[in-house]
Amino acid sequence: MNVKNKGVGVTIRDHENISQALRRFKRKVEDSGKLEILRKKEFYEKPTTKRKREAGAAKARYRKKLEKEAAALKALQQHKR
Repeated sequence: MNVKNKGVGVTIRDHENISQALRRFKRKVEDSGKLEILRKKEFYEKPTTKRKREAGAAKARYRKKLEKEAAALKALQQHKR
């Protein structure tokens, strides 16, 4: 059976310090998002809690969008004066 490993890895280059390779590995793991998925799956989240969390995040995104639009409008009005 031919199974591919879908993990993140780095190869140590010639004359590379192990701490530098470890830093590159940590950055790759962070960029891949696997750590975030692992943290989310660490504990069971009830469906109602998940819905509440997602609704709160949606409200925060909408509020941020409105604030950004208000700031842009204010800057535009200041520019016209």
